[in-house]
Amino acid sequence: MLNGRNVWIGEKPCQLVYSTKTLQPHQPLISMKQKIRVTVWGENVHEQKYPAIAKIYPQGMHGTIAEALRESEDLEVVTATLQQPENGLPDSILENTDVLTWWGHCAHDQVADAVVDRVQARVLQGMGLVVLHSGHYSKIFKRLLGTTCSLTWREAGEKERVWVCNPGHPIAQGIDRYFEIPNEEMYGEPFAIPNPDEVVFLSWFEGGEVFRSGCTWKRGNGKVFYFRPGHESYPTYHHKDVRRVLQNAVHWARPEGSLWIDSCPNVPIERAPEPITLKGETMHEPGGTGFR
Repeated sequence: MLNGRNVWIGEKPCQLVYSTKTLQPHQPLISMKQKIRVTVWGENVHEQKYPAIAKIYPQGMHGTIAEALRESEDLEVVTATLQQPENGLPDSILENTDVLTWWGHCAHDQVADAVVDRVQARVLQGMGLVVLHSGHYSKIFKRLLGTTCSLTWREAGEKERVWVCNPGHPIAQGIDRYFEIPNEEMYGEPFAIPNPDEVVFLSWFEGGEVFRSGCTWKRGNGKVFYFRPGHESYPTYHHKDVRRVLQNAVHWARPEGSLWIDSCPNVPIERAPEPITLKGETMHEPGGTGFR
């Protein structure tokens, strides 16, 4: 069963449709007693190609990230990788994912556009997305943000100091004024992203650059968080504060409210809230779907 309300977008009436197939009205997608279902997506290329990286992440980077998240008992965590059928993200996985984490670097172009379409649709419906490090150039991140997401960079193993900009933000809970990562890749401004809703973390690097390293956005009904640390050559995802941020980010990004299923049906005259008559000519056939 579907119900909704009519709104105007541009020159066409559209309907915001809320699914009540499995939910009662006003029932949240996740009750506070339910576990948050997390899918950790990893490119899983560097670990297979470079022994030095495999030594740091013998379970793969995705395995280490999943291990960090499993430290929170209220998270139910599975992993998916690029090499699996449908890049590990078929509908059956995404429909059972409350928050998706994404790490990619050298194989962004190998992610199928159909997979990107599915992930985007789920985010707009309410699924949370946590994009990590070089995932800034992923298809899904650029699609959702609408910009190039480019930046400056340097791989020199320098110290990164991650400053907390908003101590009251849920993602920053349990973190001191700052924490330091001994060796990391540098990312620097300008970072070609739309203005974030919130900047939670700001990084300073040993070479002098700074970077907005923890940013949030809302896209449709879903929350998006970008977190900068995580270059594959360094043991960043073993760092206790980085792991805490990952846990906090997943809790923050969990869906809220009812599932929002995007739809744009034609609303016939007889279903208008107030009585009206047709005035003038129309280009659309009765019951037509319109131009898309």
